[in-house]
Parts: sequence; C-alpha cells; structure tokens
Amino acid sequence: MRTRRYLASAGVTLWLLAELTLRCTAQQINPMPGVENTVGYLSSGTSIEPKTTSESSAMIHRSLGSWTFMFHANAFLVDIQQNGPRGANKLFSTNWLMPAFYRQFGKQSLSVRTMLSLEPATITKRRYPLLFQTGETAYGLSIVDGQHPHNFFMELAARYDFKLSERSQLFVYGGPVGDAALGPTAFPHRASSSENPLAPIGHHMQDATHIASDVITVGGVEGPVQLEVSAFQGREPGENRWSIRGGKPDSFSGRITLAPYKTVSAQFSTGRIKNPEALDPALDTMRMTASIHHDLQLSSGPVFELDLGPE
Repeated sequence: MRTRRYLASAGVTLWLLAELTLRCTAQQINPMPGVENTVGYLSSGTSIEPKTTSESSAMIHRSLGSWTFMFHANAFLVDIQQNGPRGANKLFSTNWLMPAFYRQFGKQSLSVRTMLSLEPATITKRRYPLLFQTGETAYGLSIVDGQHPHNFFMELAARYDFKLSERSQLFVYGGPVGDAALGPTAFPHRASSSENPLAPIGHHMQDATHIASDVITVGGVEGPVQLEVSAFQGREPGENRWSIRGGKPDSFSGRITLAPYKTVSAQFSTGRIKNPEALDPALDTMRMTASIHHDLQLSSGPVFELDLGPE
C-alpha cells in the first residue's frame, strides 16, 4: 500500500487564507476571554485541553461593541492514492471554520458558537478512502476502509456561565447541534491533530458524539476540576450532510476532567447511547473513555502535543 498526501496551505479556499492570517496575526491575549477557565482551554463542546494550548492556538479575537468575535479555521487539499484491492484514489478537501461570539456581564458570560464545514461538497460520493477506517454509511451500506464527510452544521450551540467565585462556576451548554460530554476533545479541535488532514482511525468510536443533535449539558467547575452531564440524541448523523437531524434527547453521558498542571489535562467519561447505528437500530451502546492530553512548548518555538486515549 502506498499513500501520498499533498497538502496546500494557501490559495485553495477561503479557510486556507484565513488559517494563514490567523497564524501570522496570533498575538494572544493571556488569558483570552471566552476560551479559558480555571481547568484549562475550552475546546470542542465543553471539553478541556491544557491551558498552555491557548498560547500556541491560532485564533482571531476582535471586539465588536460589548461582544468579542473569535474565529478559527482550517482546510486541506488532499490527493490520496492507495494501491491494492482495498485501496482507492481520490482528490478532495477536508475543512472547517469556527466563528463564535462571546460577551461577559458581571459574573455571567454568554458564548454563541458555530462550526461549519463544506465537506459535503468537497468530498464526493459521500466518503473518501482511508484504510482500516469504519463508521456510518454511504448509499445505505456500512463504510469500510473509508471516512464519511462531516456535516455542514458541525455545531450550533450556546454556553452560559455563572461565576460563583474566582475558581468556581456553573455552566449550561446546548443547541440543535453540539458535542456531548463524552470522550476527549474531538480531533478537529485537538491541538495534536491541527495539521492532520484525515480523521484518525479511532475517530468513529472516540469522537462519535462530537456532532450530536439536541444536546444539553450542565456542569460545574471548582479549581482544576470540571464535572458535567449531558443529554442528547444518540442516532448518528444521516447521509444528508446538509441537514440538521431533529428529535428528543434519548441518550446521556457524564464526564470529569482534571488538570493538575497547565500543560496536562485528563478526562474520564461514560455514557449510554441509544440506537447510534442506522443499520442496527436495535443496538444500544455503553461507552467508557479515558484520555490524557499533554502540551509542551519548547523555548525555541516548536510545540509538542501528546494524546493518550484508550477506550
């Protein structure tokens, strides 16, 4: 098997230009409003990465009256060629952009978050080749040795925080599309995967609920610890990647996150997911995950990220 990947970092799409702009203008405010708490760096949904991640994260911050506008994006142009009976060739683009608005008033704050992707258009035939990858369906058949595109609406959610003290707060997060409190930070948001154009092999299991419908999460923060519970719809997104699946929450999860140091965050989570698979609608899933994320920035500039997450 031979695989070749060609990545274009400029001039391909608006998101590539935005990514370059972000990296060139990433003068970070520390701490950055709306993206950190006492545990760490706020990431996918309500998940937490090490606090030092914000120091190397490329993101635009702009004041718009009493609101703060935040923007991050990423895109890749990929040419993959795989020989052998299970392989395939394809030219496609993986991409996502994340605009958000944040406002603080007294002890309260509100953030409105959006994550969009044009992969339903830039990945044709409802999948791209990826050996050993499985998950979801294309044209009514299970995807094997391939990865489905992400939905156009990857997140449409809001978060409300109420600060009890300098180190304590309560929060509520939810929306028609969001990330349930189950598993580690999803790979499109993980700093360790920021330059990875393809979904990791464990994506379907480890990050399966990062695009969930009708999510509601409540939680609390006390110093370096965050505890939260979620309710959400367990069925995975359908093959119509442009739509938003509606329905009542029928699944639940809980997660505890601990950050003993600024460079380390760890999470343990468990959940019951009702009927996640379209081709096996009677099957419910009990999932338990644990992971550790370590962020290390050398004095010379390079940043090293390590994620360990058996499931």
